[in-house]
Amino acid sequence: MKKYSLLILIAGFAVLILITQKLIMPLVQDVIKSDLFLVDSKDQGSQLPISTPLTDLAFMHCNNYIKSELGPDVAINFHEKPIKAWSLGNYQYVINAKIDITDELNKIITKKYVCRITYKSGDNEEEGAMDFDNWSIEGLSGLDNIN
Repeated sequence: MKKYSLLILIAGFAVLILITQKLIMPLVQDVIKSDLFLVDSKDQGSQLPISTPLTDLAFMHCNNYIKSELGPDVAINFHEKPIKAWSLGNYQYVINAKIDITDELNKIITKKYVCRITYKSGDNEEEGAMDFDNWSIEGLSGLDNIN
């Protein structure tokens, strides 16, 4: 048996490669060609920054979320517009904006933050877009050291 262990190892690799090429990869290709992961919505993603009524609402809801998380003890001022906003498609947005924070010494510190937010009501933009319950914050970064 010791004489043939290297040969068995090589044969095992060959069988593994054949199973992968002939069985598994065709199944993966069929899944890729199908509409299994296709999300059909009116909101198309873009690599370029955009400004739409929904990105404005996403910016507003991110600001309201930040205000509620920081509480009334932190003096903050939000800028009027985000630096940039992107649509990831399917009503998912990334907002990059600035916030002014006043510390204990009345010194104003400007911080940048990024908020990823999703509108959960999909193509129903007229009803419920103003209601924060129809949005979900997926992530927030840049404001970790604020108390």
